[in-house]
Amino acid sequence: MELATIEQAAFIYYHFLAIFGVPANFLTIVVLSRGGCGLSKGITLYLAGMTTMDLLVIIFNVIIYYILWYYFPDSPLHYTPIASVNEVINYMVVDCSVWLTVAFTVDRFVLICCQELREKYCREKTAAVVIVTVCVVFCFKNIPLYFAFEPISIINSVEWGAHFKPTYFTLPGWVTYDWLRTVFNPLLPYFLIIFLNALTVRHIVMANRTRRALQGQRNSKNSDDPEMQSRRKSIILLFSISGTFIVLWMPYVVFFLISRITDKLYDPDQHMDPLHIAGYTGDMFQLLSSCTNTCIYALAQTKFREKLRNAIMYPFTVIIKYVKYGNSSFVELY
Repeated sequence: MELATIEQAAFIYYHFLAIFGVPANFLTIVVLSRGGCGLSKGITLYLAGMTTMDLLVIIFNVIIYYILWYYFPDSPLHYTPIASVNEVINYMVVDCSVWLTVAFTVDRFVLICCQELREKYCREKTAAVVIVTVCVVFCFKNIPLYFAFEPISIINSVEWGAHFKPTYFTLPGWVTYDWLRTVFNPLLPYFLIIFLNALTVRHIVMANRTRRALQGQRNSKNSDDPEMQSRRKSIILLFSISGTFIVLWMPYVVFFLISRITDKLYDPDQHMDPLHIAGYTGDMFQLLSSCTNTCIYALAQTKFREKLRNAIMYPFTVIIKYVKYGNSSFVELY
């Protein structure tokens, strides 16, 4: 199967995403699930949920959809029913990943900006309910997509591949569904995250001005204020996650808006078409966002960084002790 230059670049890029993304997200889930990272239980649930969905994005959207699809052209992965299910799962896990990022942003917004609501909302139980609700809602939301696909070809009575039926773009029901799907991802979450972060920044600036005015001559000691230190950690984590999401999804959103407004789609056979290149570039950056949270947590959270380093070094420690002290030391480790 011959690939164009942009497709070859994307194909190589997806291999690196899979090699880094799967172990990084898996280790992050393990570290977060064991606790002790200096985070509240509610935040830990949100981060673990986001990372789990990011791992599923890498598995289904990168490994299965791109890599295995290419290496095994005659495998059951290409059968229309299986390909259609994979398409539905791809949309579902991306939706869940995006909206869990929105849920995390809302939680931090309430914590920082809404003093009366924070005690009732920013709790472990609320986080669990929100995560389950997001997953259930977007699971059901994407089920109708299965019936929007048809086989690309039929060979010896076997249906191969899957693409949208022509009626998906013409029937009023499908057109309405497509626009609702468009609003829910990427438009609404993307601009909602920008809006909430803007409100959070505004609140922080106003709160800092008020605090400095009340402290008067103690401005020089502001950095030692325990409340400011606690707030600063929440702000760094929030802006790191939300900012990375906004930046990495920007090419995809811009391409999406241009293609929708101009009503133009790239021709897959025109490999040098700017829209073709922009589409691939947007997908590459969007999928990269599923590999960045581990780096963000490690940079923003000292305790998480220590736990992650210990988790990475643990197998090597076991091997070294086994080689040095023999079976008895190996048994003591367990």
